[in-house]
Amino acid sequence: MKKIRTIRTGGQSGADRAAMDTAIRYHIPVCGWCPKGGWAEDYPKAPGLLADYPQLMETPSEGTAQRTLWNMRDAEAILTVMPGGAESEGTDLGVGEGMRLGKPMYTAAGIEDIPGILAWLETLPDCLDLCVGGPRESEWPGIYRLTEHMLDRVFRKLAGE
Repeated sequence: MKKIRTIRTGGQSGADRAAMDTAIRYHIPVCGWCPKGGWAEDYPKAPGLLADYPQLMETPSEGTAQRTLWNMRDAEAILTVMPGGAESEGTDLGVGEGMRLGKPMYTAAGIEDIPGILAWLETLPDCLDLCVGGPRESEWPGIYRLTEHMLDRVFRKLAGE
């Protein structure tokens, strides 16, 4: 897929994990920063999600803020999946950092935004390191499935299917 070189996430349950899993199914390389010890809410003990996603790199901090900030810093563009009414401190931090850094960003609420995502991606150069994020599964139950469904449709379209 010439448009997206890599999908970058922090690996947290929910939107991040759906982005990684969907990218892997489409043979799109994944990368990103995760907290020291590979912590995610569903992988609380080291090596954490690094056991299943060794492509991620650990930050020096066990907290999640450094992971979020470093992924925003290293991405070329940022796609956030944030359904209306969802609240996520980490997602808000990432959006704020992306804005501060002046990164190209798109926030999608649901499947109705797929045409907008595709149009936005077309405005960006090929071979992107695209960061995808959003709420944890505990913050918005069902965000994994929503993000997976959205990205499946986006990746299929980008692949010409």
